[in-house]
Amino acid sequence: MQIDAQLAATVAAVIDEGSFDAAARRLHVTPSAVSQRIKALEQQLGRVVVVRSKPVRATEAGEALVRLARQVALLEHDTITAFGLSPDQAGETRVRVPLAVNADSMATWFLAPIARVARQHDIDVDLHRDDQNYTARLLESGEVMAAVTSESTPVGGCRVEPLGVLEYRPMATAAYLERWMPGGVTAEALASAPFVDFDRRDELQHDWLRAHGVDPWSVPRHYVPASYDFAQAVRLGLGWALIPLVQGVEGLVDLGGPATRTPLYWQQWNLRSPLLDAIAAEVAAEASSALAPLR
Repeated sequence: MQIDAQLAATVAAVIDEGSFDAAARRLHVTPSAVSQRIKALEQQLGRVVVVRSKPVRATEAGEALVRLARQVALLEHDTITAFGLSPDQAGETRVRVPLAVNADSMATWFLAPIARVARQHDIDVDLHRDDQNYTARLLESGEVMAAVTSESTPVGGCRVEPLGVLEYRPMATAAYLERWMPGGVTAEALASAPFVDFDRRDELQHDWLRAHGVDPWSVPRHYVPASYDFAQAVRLGLGWALIPLVQGVEGLVDLGGPATRTPLYWQQWNLRSPLLDAIAAEVAAEASSALAPLR
């Protein structure tokens, strides 16, 4: 069986854009043409490749097609670049590079190396933000080509390289500590002092509280799901939280105890690609100066 690369690319466009109409605009065809391509592919494979929901979701077969489409696009880009041409000169569209990264890395050190690569290559970067404990799942589904993750075991079809350690300190303002912990950072004080949580998948503050003998679910908290605003909420006295040292902790008071260390790794498709390797090299170089070494 031979899978038409155009049909696979149509599946990827539908998943990327979330609907047949949006994919049609991106591909410069009609929604009917998109629907016909998907139907033809499903008939060829004998299985459903997308779930017609809002947004559209890929089935397991669809995820495999998305990976195929992204790999073909990546190899085409590498080949065109090897000829000394840009995608525009070769009559090709720019390659989309989907990457997954945790919020704290995106807010602090990750964008600089990506910007350097974008100055050298005709690419459209598509960043997917998720907790470092979950970014590897986006690799498995084919949604992204590479990811910053806390997982050291490579996802199937991927290779992994260590980046370093993101170190966090529990911080608060002096005024907050005076109000909520006048007698010191005790389990009793922590049980009633509100903290700032990133979202419902963030376990950093929860693990820190458990280490101090406190059930995190009984403690008041504020959800602030953006890294800059998260740190700003702590600086404004909304609560205490674990702040990345690389983000800067000026004006805040350390609650004490050892730093919380989150090892980070770079996982990417195990596909020889000059573009992916260039991204990996820039990311590793930036991480070596921004993160603490693994030990």
